[in-house]
Amino acid sequence: MSVGRWLAVGLALGGLALGVAVGVSIDRASAQGTANPGTATPPAKAPAAPHAHGTPKGWRFTWPKGGDPAKGRNVFQKLECYSCHEVRGERFPAPSDSVRTGPELSMMGALHPPEFFAESIINPNAFVERGHGYAAADGSSKMPSYGDSLTIQETIDLVAYLRQLRPPAAGAAAPAAGGHGGHTTP
Repeated sequence: MSVGRWLAVGLALGGLALGVAVGVSIDRASAQGTANPGTATPPAKAPAAPHAHGTPKGWRFTWPKGGDPAKGRNVFQKLECYSCHEVRGERFPAPSDSVRTGPELSMMGALHPPEFFAESIINPNAFVERGHGYAAADGSSKMPSYGDSLTIQETIDLVAYLRQLRPPAAGAAAPAAGGHGGHTTP
Protein backbone atom coordinates (compact mmCIF):
# COMPACT_ATOMS: atom_id res chain seq x y z
CA MET A 1 0.00 0.00 0.00
CA SER A 2 1.34 3.38 -0.89
CA VAL A 3 1.94 6.20 1.52
CA GLY A 4 -0.82 8.23 -0.05
CA ARG A 5 -3.27 5.42 0.46
CA TRP A 6 -2.26 5.05 4.17
CA LEU A 7 -2.69 8.77 4.58
CA ALA A 8 -6.19 8.66 3.07
CA VAL A 9 -7.24 5.72 5.29
CA GLY A 10 -5.83 7.48 8.38
CA LEU A 11 -7.70 10.70 7.58
CA ALA A 12 -10.92 8.77 6.92
CA LEU A 13 -10.70 6.93 10.26
CA GLY A 14 -9.89 10.19 12.08
CA GLY A 15 -12.86 11.91 10.45
CA LEU A 16 -15.13 8.99 11.36
CA ALA A 17 -14.01 9.13 14.98
CA LEU A 18 -14.55 12.89 15.10
CA GLY A 19 -18.00 12.55 13.48
CA VAL A 20 -19.08 9.91 15.96
CA ALA A 21 -17.88 12.02 18.90
CA VAL A 22 -19.68 15.14 17.65
CA GLY A 23 -22.80 13.08 16.89
CA VAL A 24 -22.85 11.67 20.43
CA SER A 25 -22.48 15.18 21.84
CA ILE A 26 -25.33 16.45 19.66
CA ASP A 27 -27.56 13.49 20.59
CA ARG A 28 -26.85 14.03 24.29
CA ALA A 29 -27.68 17.73 23.94
CA SER A 30 -30.90 16.87 22.09
CA ALA A 31 -31.96 14.56 24.91
CA GLN A 32 -31.38 17.41 27.35
CA GLY A 33 -33.28 19.84 25.13
CA THR A 34 -30.26 22.06 24.60
CA ALA A 35 -29.15 21.04 21.09
CA ASN A 36 -27.73 23.63 18.77
CA PRO A 37 -26.76 21.94 15.51
CA GLY A 38 -23.07 22.26 14.84
CA THR A 39 -22.08 23.14 18.43
CA ALA A 40 -20.60 20.93 21.06
CA THR A 41 -22.33 20.36 24.38
CA PRO A 42 -20.85 22.44 27.20
CA PRO A 43 -19.44 20.56 30.16
CA ALA A 44 -22.01 19.46 32.75
CA LYS A 45 -22.48 21.78 35.73
CA ALA A 46 -21.56 20.56 39.17
CA PRO A 47 -24.60 19.41 41.16
CA ALA A 48 -26.17 22.03 43.40
CA ALA A 49 -25.40 21.93 47.09
CA PRO A 50 -27.70 19.49 48.88
CA HIS A 51 -30.92 21.06 50.16
CA ALA A 52 -30.89 21.61 53.87
CA HIS A 53 -33.93 19.86 55.29
CA GLY A 54 -36.03 21.35 58.03
CA THR A 55 -39.27 23.14 58.56
CA PRO A 56 -39.70 25.89 55.96
CA LYS A 57 -39.68 29.39 57.38
CA GLY A 58 -43.22 30.58 58.08
CA TRP A 59 -44.73 27.08 57.79
CA ARG A 60 -47.82 26.48 59.92
CA PHE A 61 -50.09 23.46 60.14
CA THR A 62 -53.44 24.14 58.52
CA TRP A 63 -56.43 22.01 59.35
CA PRO A 64 -57.94 20.33 56.26
CA LYS A 65 -60.98 22.06 54.81
CA GLY A 66 -64.24 20.17 54.70
CA GLY A 67 -65.36 17.46 56.99
CA ASP A 68 -68.93 16.27 57.37
CA PRO A 69 -70.71 17.87 60.35
CA ALA A 70 -73.44 15.17 60.31
CA LYS A 71 -70.80 12.43 60.56
CA GLY A 72 -69.05 14.52 63.23
CA ARG A 73 -72.28 14.64 65.24
CA ASN A 74 -72.38 10.83 65.04
CA VAL A 75 -68.80 10.70 66.38
CA PHE A 76 -69.85 13.06 69.20
CA GLN A 77 -72.66 10.64 70.08
CA LYS A 78 -70.47 7.51 69.72
CA LEU A 79 -67.92 8.94 72.16
CA GLU A 80 -70.73 10.16 74.43
CA CYS A 81 -69.19 13.62 74.58
CA TYR A 82 -72.56 14.83 75.86
CA SER A 83 -71.86 13.09 79.17
CA CYS A 84 -69.47 15.98 79.92
CA HIS A 85 -70.50 18.69 77.44
CA GLU A 86 -73.85 20.33 77.03
CA VAL A 87 -74.79 21.46 73.53
CA ARG A 88 -77.67 23.90 73.72
CA GLY A 89 -80.13 23.37 70.87
CA GLU A 90 -79.30 19.66 70.52
CA ARG A 91 -81.30 16.78 71.96
CA PHE A 92 -78.54 14.88 73.70
CA PRO A 93 -78.94 13.45 77.21
CA ALA A 94 -78.01 15.92 79.94
CA PRO A 95 -74.36 15.84 81.08
CA SER A 96 -73.97 13.18 83.74
CA ASP A 97 -70.24 13.18 84.59
CA SER A 98 -69.98 15.94 87.19
CA VAL A 99 -66.27 15.16 87.76
CA ARG A 100 -65.37 15.86 84.12
CA THR A 101 -67.84 18.63 83.33
CA GLY A 102 -66.59 20.58 80.35
CA PRO A 103 -67.73 23.76 78.64
CA GLU A 104 -71.10 24.18 76.97
CA LEU A 105 -70.28 23.83 73.26
CA SER A 106 -73.03 25.59 71.27
CA MET A 107 -71.16 28.89 71.40
CA MET A 108 -67.70 27.47 70.69
CA GLY A 109 -67.88 27.22 66.89
CA ALA A 110 -67.36 30.93 66.36
CA LEU A 111 -64.78 31.31 69.14
CA HIS A 112 -62.04 28.89 68.06
CA PRO A 113 -60.19 27.91 64.87
CA PRO A 114 -60.38 24.27 63.78
CA GLU A 115 -56.82 23.58 64.94
CA PHE A 116 -57.83 24.46 68.50
CA PHE A 117 -60.69 21.94 68.44
CA ALA A 118 -58.44 19.26 66.94
CA GLU A 119 -55.76 19.82 69.58
CA SER A 120 -58.39 19.79 72.34
CA ILE A 121 -59.61 16.39 71.12
CA ILE A 122 -56.21 14.82 70.40
CA ASN A 123 -54.10 16.47 73.11
CA PRO A 124 -56.37 18.13 75.71
CA ASN A 125 -53.40 18.87 77.98
CA ALA A 126 -51.87 21.27 75.44
CA PHE A 127 -54.05 24.07 76.79
CA VAL A 128 -56.09 23.82 79.98
CA GLU A 129 -58.34 26.76 80.75
CA ARG A 130 -57.89 27.63 84.43
CA GLY A 131 -60.60 28.90 86.74
CA HIS A 132 -63.55 27.10 85.13
CA GLY A 133 -63.20 23.67 86.72
CA TYR A 134 -61.71 21.99 83.63
CA ALA A 135 -58.35 21.22 85.29
CA ALA A 136 -57.68 18.18 87.45
CA ALA A 137 -55.87 18.54 90.79
CA ASP A 138 -52.50 18.02 89.05
CA GLY A 139 -53.24 20.79 86.51
CA SER A 140 -53.91 18.43 83.61
CA SER A 141 -57.14 18.50 81.66
CA LYS A 142 -60.09 16.55 82.97
CA MET A 143 -60.91 15.71 79.36
CA PRO A 144 -59.44 12.41 78.17
CA SER A 145 -57.40 12.27 74.97
CA TYR A 146 -59.09 10.71 71.96
CA GLY A 147 -55.93 10.59 69.81
CA ASP A 148 -55.77 6.78 69.93
CA SER A 149 -59.48 6.13 69.46
CA LEU A 150 -60.38 8.27 66.43
CA THR A 151 -59.37 8.04 62.81
CA ILE A 152 -58.13 11.19 61.15
CA GLN A 153 -61.37 11.42 59.15
CA GLU A 154 -63.48 11.05 62.31
CA THR A 155 -61.47 13.86 63.89
CA ILE A 156 -61.93 16.07 60.79
CA ASP A 157 -65.69 15.38 60.86
CA LEU A 158 -65.97 15.99 64.62
CA VAL A 159 -64.12 19.31 64.22
CA ALA A 160 -66.51 20.23 61.37
CA TYR A 161 -69.46 19.52 63.68
CA LEU A 162 -68.02 21.63 66.51
CA ARG A 163 -67.13 24.48 64.12
CA GLN A 164 -70.70 24.79 62.85
CA LEU A 165 -72.28 24.93 66.32
CA ARG A 166 -74.02 28.19 67.20
CA PRO A 167 -76.13 29.14 70.20
CA PRO A 168 -79.86 28.61 69.75
CA ALA A 169 -82.03 31.58 68.86
CA ALA A 170 -83.00 34.15 71.52
CA GLY A 171 -85.55 32.84 74.00
CA ALA A 172 -84.03 29.36 74.13
CA ALA A 173 -83.28 27.78 77.49
CA ALA A 174 -80.21 29.03 79.35
CA PRO A 175 -77.32 26.62 79.93
CA ALA A 176 -77.79 24.19 82.76
CA ALA A 177 -75.99 24.79 86.04
CA GLY A 178 -72.79 22.90 86.62
CA GLY A 179 -69.97 24.81 84.99
CA HIS A 180 -71.04 24.83 81.35
CA GLY A 181 -71.10 28.60 80.91
CA GLY A 182 -68.34 31.09 81.48
CA HIS A 183 -66.87 31.51 77.98
CA THR A 184 -66.64 34.88 76.42
CA THR A 185 -65.51 36.10 73.03
CA PRO A 186 -61.77 36.85 73.09
